[in-house]
Amino acid sequence: MKICFFISLFLFFLAFSLHRVSSEIERASFPPRGWNSYDSFCWTISEEEFLQNAEIISQRLKAHGYEYVVVDYLWYRRKVPGAYVDSLGFDVIDQWGRMMPDPERWPSSRGGKGFTEVAKKVHSMGLKFGIHVMRGISTQAYNANTPILNSVKGNAYEDFGRQWRARDIGIKERACAWMQNGFMSVNTKLEAGRAFLRSLYEQYAEWGVDLVKHDCVFGDDMDLEEITFVSEVLKRLDRPILYSLSPGTSVTPAMAKDVNGLVNMYRITGDDWDTWGDVAAHFDISRDFSAASMIGAKGLLGKSWPDLDMLPLGWLTDPGSNQGPHRTCNLNIDEQKTQMTLWAMAKSPLMFGGDVRRLDDTTYNLITNPTILEINYFSSNNREFPYVTRRKVSNTKTPTRRSKRFPKEVSTSSGHVLGLNSCKDPSVNGWSIEALDQDMEQICWMENLGSHGPVCLYKRKPLLDLDQGIIYGQRKLHSFASDGLEFCLDASARQKLTSKELKSRSFSPCRWDANQGI
Repeated sequence: MKICFFISLFLFFLAFSLHRVSSEIERASFPPRGWNSYDSFCWTISEEEFLQNAEIISQRLKAHGYEYVVVDYLWYRRKVPGAYVDSLGFDVIDQWGRMMPDPERWPSSRGGKGFTEVAKKVHSMGLKFGIHVMRGISTQAYNANTPILNSVKGNAYEDFGRQWRARDIGIKERACAWMQNGFMSVNTKLEAGRAFLRSLYEQYAEWGVDLVKHDCVFGDDMDLEEITFVSEVLKRLDRPILYSLSPGTSVTPAMAKDVNGLVNMYRITGDDWDTWGDVAAHFDISRDFSAASMIGAKGLLGKSWPDLDMLPLGWLTDPGSNQGPHRTCNLNIDEQKTQMTLWAMAKSPLMFGGDVRRLDDTTYNLITNPTILEINYFSSNNREFPYVTRRKVSNTKTPTRRSKRFPKEVSTSSGHVLGLNSCKDPSVNGWSIEALDQDMEQICWMENLGSHGPVCLYKRKPLLDLDQGIIYGQRKLHSFASDGLEFCLDASARQKLTSKELKSRSFSPCRWDANQGI
């Protein structure tokens, strides 16, 4: 009996130690990737449709880092006539005023199971399960004046000799701006308000949730008190849950610095849909957040990432629709490539939004492009390149359509154009080469550059074989990185290099039509 007791005690402490180790693993070490149901289903998705998408993601996208599958908003709304985004009275709530999945759309939730069974199936696929939640408490629960759960004791919350209810904690004048009939803030200065929020997130953990997308608490609807308290609750849970904020209308870096340490990802724009205007609006905001050093900053028990919103590519629905996926993306292929590239360069979380059941090859190849995904995870010092330099050229040929945009005579600038065959060539002056490690060499131009220090390029051992290169169309790209802002490096896709030629690592003059290396 004593032997059994000590074995049991040893196993307990071993399990406890492993749990502590796992709970201390940094969260969101890289920008999270996954799939979100909003762009393809709006709020109408069913359990069957969700699990069908999850299964395909597990088979085709998980290997590329897409590991979260997220049910977006209104999973608790009954899909019946009269129900829409801002309708009132169609939600499923439990006796404590907490949202529960609509049992008609989510049949495994019956009997108070919530998302437990769905989460188990998602986890069995090797994926992680996420849900969208709204701020505070629902108007429906407020109107019903439901009691508040004391999750410690398992009964109604009582304090100061009375039982507390929804109307005691709801702040009606702080309703969600874009869903006035839906949700309102709760008073987090009251212990009863904190008890209600605590009961919500403890329930999500019990369901097996791995990511929570918290809506209508940031940007124009900023509620720092609720964000702060929810972050504290998530920090104390036994289950690690990534914390995401949405949306980010009117967000600035200064505002984000109030929350980035409390969360793991946060939207910095309004909703992004498949129009070029939406994509174009993300350039300046990406620049501002990178300049403010917000990318990969300290977050909730790990890092935090400015979020440019989901990728509305492939087979989609319309915003605010009661209809599921029924049309293709409106962006042309170049616009889609631009969006995917910007999201990767800004190191935004990559949440694909199209219906994966109709994932075409073009979209699949775009969202799994290995170079783009490597940039999204492993690039550093991500900044807008603010200095585009040109040199004086002479061209006697008949002007083309392009040369009209780029005049034959352009003013010279202080930028430097570099060209050489090999840093080891004795005729080369001003260059040095140093091996930093077995995979990396540093090549520096040591000449006096005014206010600038040495300009260094870094040659890394390629991820692919030299003869394979990185294929773009039918050409090869061989990219380098520079930490000098005013200097160009030509990595034109037009230039084919053999493995023998690559050993010289030749640089060419920077031209307006060159594909610059990253």
